[in-house]
Amino acid sequence: MLFLLLVVIALSVTVITYLLAVAIYEPRERVEQRLGKVIAGSYGTEVEPLPEEPFLERVVAPFLTALSRWMIRITPIGWRNSLRRKLILAGNPAGLETGRFLAIYLLVVIGFTLTAFALGKGEKQVLFTFVGFGFGLLLPDFWLKRRIEERQTAMAKELPSFLDLLTVSVEAGLGFDSALARVTARESGPLAEEFQRVLQEIRMGKPRRDALKDLGGRTEVKELSGFVAALVQADQLGVSIGNVLRVQAREMRRARRQRAEEAAMKAPIKMLFPLVFFIFPSLFIVLLGPAIIQLAGTFSQILR
Repeated sequence: MLFLLLVVIALSVTVITYLLAVAIYEPRERVEQRLGKVIAGSYGTEVEPLPEEPFLERVVAPFLTALSRWMIRITPIGWRNSLRRKLILAGNPAGLETGRFLAIYLLVVIGFTLTAFALGKGEKQVLFTFVGFGFGLLLPDFWLKRRIEERQTAMAKELPSFLDLLTVSVEAGLGFDSALARVTARESGPLAEEFQRVLQEIRMGKPRRDALKDLGGRTEVKELSGFVAALVQADQLGVSIGNVLRVQAREMRRARRQRAEEAAMKAPIKMLFPLVFFIFPSLFIVLLGPAIIQLAGTFSQILR
């Protein structure tokens, strides 16, 4: 019964995928054939066929595109905006946009649900199905939150060194934009990518103040937002950028040192639970086990 169910599910998915691929690609193939005939008849030469695209680009990518458009239409606006905000904070990993992520989200939910339904037997089948459905709902959101946390943590760690290099470049005589371009060209990581985007926006005509404000808004890193606010205020008041950068670099180093001290103070508390539940029981068994065995043997002899 389980094998028959798996066969039916596999055949259904295969047929649906094939029909969608045919519906997407058949009009394109007809157009290409007609254009080839027209061009060949006009120039009297045979047209070389286009190189065959990989399977992912021919079938999977158009299927995800069609599914993403459908998901965009049926998803509430509030959830779409919230998801778009999270993807921006995560840096749009692998070029994911809102529609594509929603399509993958739906496929993950369906995949986990069908897998759990197939694994369940008898009365547990309904329970397995609900558990798989729950995992499918939670896993993509958990992954996205982890990407946001990792990216924000990486930017907070890179900021002090980045500001040191930027301060040295400005004090050496470069303008702020030139120093920023030089530092971002030498550095890599999410912070350098964000500042490269700021430079691109400035070159396209966006005011520096607005580009910096957008940087703080799309990263939501506390230290970076403070640095952006200081730069915007210095730009408004006409304060020297070099002095502002020097003060901010010193503050960022101090904040990094405080974070390290805080993490060091939390370490003993975090080590307490593994010590109590894993290390101490094993240690007691190794140290007290032979003594307990000897005492048990001695008491058994006395009781006899």
